[in-house]
Amino acid sequence: MSSDNLLIVVVLLALLGCAVVVDVCRHRIPNSLVLIGMVLSLLCQFSLTGMNGLISCWLGVLVGFGLFLPFYSLGGMAAGDVKLMAMAGGFLGPMATIFAVALTLIVGTIFGLSTLLYKKQLFRLVQRYWAMASLRTYIAPQADDAARQRFPYAIAIFTGVLISLFWQPFGP
Repeated sequence: MSSDNLLIVVVLLALLGCAVVVDVCRHRIPNSLVLIGMVLSLLCQFSLTGMNGLISCWLGVLVGFGLFLPFYSLGGMAAGDVKLMAMAGGFLGPMATIFAVALTLIVGTIFGLSTLLYKKQLFRLVQRYWAMASLRTYIAPQADDAARQRFPYAIAIFTGVLISLFWQPFGP
């Protein structure tokens, strides 16, 4: 890894680390953090490869945003998570963002299932979704249900991006 790439990785992971801390503490990701990250990704990409870097940055932003947007539209994640993945995409570029999104979704699923197993609520969740599918109607979760609790998805984004940075199974 070149020193230029190392700088981008350090800046990206620092921003994602800040997002994790804020998301865990406040259950939100500040727009100012995402905006700072977007500006830094544009500057880093432009300083490394000029106009091609800017194009790669914007395509990465669009890919990250576009792949997470359906989950937001369906109520599966918050807008801050979508914006944070878009910001990460600016640093990664379009192809690496696709891989990072896939890993992030896998990590998020593992974290979510682990939480349900830890709280002994996986069977309750499966029962509720089975009943909703059978009855073709929405059944609200109970007051103490894990489905009502917020999940700081910035943890999954950080972990998925981190894995994608150091594990590249498809090669250059």
